[in-house]
Amino acid sequence: MPQPAPEHAPNPIAPDRCDVLVIGGGPAGSTVAALLAQQGRQVVLCEKAQHPRFHIGESLLPANVRLFEKLGVRDQVDRIGMPKFGIEFVSPDHDHRAYVEFTDAWDKSMPQAWQVRRSELDELLFRNAAARGATTVENCRVRDVAFDAEGATVRAELTDADGQTVPKQWRARFVIDASGRDTLLGNKLKIKQKNPKHNSSALFGHFTNAERLPGKQAGNISICWFAHGWFWLIPLADGTTSVGAVCWPCYLKTRTKPLREFFADTIALCPELARRLKNATLVDDAVHATGNYSYLSTHATGDRYLMLGDAYTFIDPMFSTGVYLAMHSAFEGAELVATALDRPTEFATARDAFEAMMKKGPKEYSWFIFRVTNPTIRELFMHPQNPFRVLEALMSMLAGDIYGKTPIWGSVRIMKAVYYLTSLRHLGRTIGGWLRHRRNIRDMGMLNGETILKAK
Repeated sequence: MPQPAPEHAPNPIAPDRCDVLVIGGGPAGSTVAALLAQQGRQVVLCEKAQHPRFHIGESLLPANVRLFEKLGVRDQVDRIGMPKFGIEFVSPDHDHRAYVEFTDAWDKSMPQAWQVRRSELDELLFRNAAARGATTVENCRVRDVAFDAEGATVRAELTDADGQTVPKQWRARFVIDASGRDTLLGNKLKIKQKNPKHNSSALFGHFTNAERLPGKQAGNISICWFAHGWFWLIPLADGTTSVGAVCWPCYLKTRTKPLREFFADTIALCPELARRLKNATLVDDAVHATGNYSYLSTHATGDRYLMLGDAYTFIDPMFSTGVYLAMHSAFEGAELVATALDRPTEFATARDAFEAMMKKGPKEYSWFIFRVTNPTIRELFMHPQNPFRVLEALMSMLAGDIYGKTPIWGSVRIMKAVYYLTSLRHLGRTIGGWLRHRRNIRDMGMLNGETILKAK
């Protein structure tokens, strides 16, 4: 039975050679490092910052629960998390709000997830990797990886307690890129491609004293559409609430004032959200921003490497899939690495299966994400019905139950067929929505993350 990770484990002296070097100490990197270390492998896990460090993406899926259980950390996550039992949808075109719960899913055994501060969750998983036997190194930025027939040479820079940079080099048999949106190998190998079908940017901050839903629903995520995209509202266990706007680039192009004021104006465009934040205070007056973030790599694996989680792809966060897809890819990735190192003759076949798995999740979720501002899809969410078990299938997807044996896919196909037929019946509305989407996703030529972040 795995033992709980210590609250803090000091970094041991990192060896110069290892079986596997993992780049990035987020959910994907820490998970795969823990699993590989438990296999008895010499693993080095490098994190560019010092935990705890800020990260967005606070909403988890019910399918995460089983992964936390396998890592032996479920109780720790439960202590830091806000229970989340479902989702609220708010539309400016409807007089009502829609509520769905994870118990509406096909598989009733996954009734809840959590909302978490990522700084706490990520540190918990990172310390757990150390407890399982991985060598963890913080303040360590990997600068380059050079591959050859025997493995890889990894060059990094460590920042010591005095702020001095010290070069470090490792020799690894296998490298895992879990560097998140830094996508170290994706950029090095030039295999990262911007998603041409979805072009969004996000503004977000944390508030105190925001109004929450009553009772059991207090921890549920709220999704609120508005004219230029959608908002998330995520209640956290410490009383703060994460609020973010995912917007079209053409809307952000209109900004002529400081980011904090622009964010306040954007919130005002969603009356129900503005009402809930009427008495709320923005924490530290801090508004964060990121731009043009949807991308996909052409492949996730090579002879001596693999890419996990956001290092491989990032999709719109509307369905809170980020942490789950990252951790699921880490569990599958640990098995692939074991095959590469122990049974190399089986690696090619295992690699093909892994590539298919990595494409599956983003593909299934993206079908809905690309259409989520379309009136037809909005009607589906605002008026959830269950003929042919389509609601159960949808909630299974929103719970993260897409890789197992739950037989949801026939109902998913029926749901899509209903969407297409309804779209044909309301052809004018459909064409208008399609044209609006194409116009809104235009690359405005300035909305990379750096540009937005520098404009305070």
